[in-house]
Amino acid sequence: MTRFIVGRLLQIPLILAVIYLITFLLAWVAPGTPFGNDEKPMDPLVKAELLTRFHADHWYAFLGYYPQRLLLHGDFGPTMSYQGWSVNDVMRAALPVSISLGLLGLTIAFIGGSAIGVLAAVRRGGVFDWLSLAAALVGISVPGFVAAGVLIVVFSDTLHWFPSAGWGSLRQMVLPGVAISLLPLAYIARLTRAAMLDVLGSDYVRTARAKGLGAYHVIWRHAFRNALLPVFSYLGPAAAGAMTGSFVVEYIFNIPGLGQHFVRGVQNRDQTLILGTVMVYSALLMGLNLLVDVGYALVDPRIDVTA
Repeated sequence: MTRFIVGRLLQIPLILAVIYLITFLLAWVAPGTPFGNDEKPMDPLVKAELLTRFHADHWYAFLGYYPQRLLLHGDFGPTMSYQGWSVNDVMRAALPVSISLGLLGLTIAFIGGSAIGVLAAVRRGGVFDWLSLAAALVGISVPGFVAAGVLIVVFSDTLHWFPSAGWGSLRQMVLPGVAISLLPLAYIARLTRAAMLDVLGSDYVRTARAKGLGAYHVIWRHAFRNALLPVFSYLGPAAAGAMTGSFVVEYIFNIPGLGQHFVRGVQNRDQTLILGTVMVYSALLMGLNLLVDVGYALVDPRIDVTA
């Protein structure tokens, strides 16, 4: 296990370097500039001074300066659109909000999806099973930003149960958390159902029933643990979906998270903010995938993650 973890950690810098190069290319060739626009052009001398200040006058200067600054000083540099702010300042203020929102969405998806999947498998072919299938299809098909709009119309504008924007209270976290959780919840529900149907037909489950164990112990203490293995393998992509899916959801609900700053960075062509956001999210997601692989082996010791 230790060799596996060390090997994965050694791969992360190389993967991050590739991600940086691809992101830099996309950000550099994208049309537009953070310094002025067509309607209000900037003075050429001022623009030249800003390009020199941000090392953006030549592509090779920009490409080489920021990785060196990050490795030596741990600093992504100043942003091009937030005057007086560095990318690190934006990260410190916004990243905890995005992590909290993503964890809330994953928690809702894991608990809700697992419960729905187990009940659908136990009551296979019944009304609840068909309703869970319909709900899963809706959750998979409807994008997060559409679900966010529907939630705002129903639960904020019509019923007035939850606020439609903001961050800081539990009531403000409910609607964005649910909007982010719908897609992973649907996948987890179907994965859990399929795995439970397979596990419930296993010999050890029939033996447990024959020994007189109650339905609760058989389902939740014996079958459910092994049925979670496919769900654990999906948690890595689910975390990626929750984090990247929060970009637009944060913008819709006006949440001061990193996703909202990324969207504004793209709109303003803020190349340093785009690169910093992508690199932080990439490192975070690779760390989450590593934790999922380790947890997968801990849940089932028979699995050799080093193979």
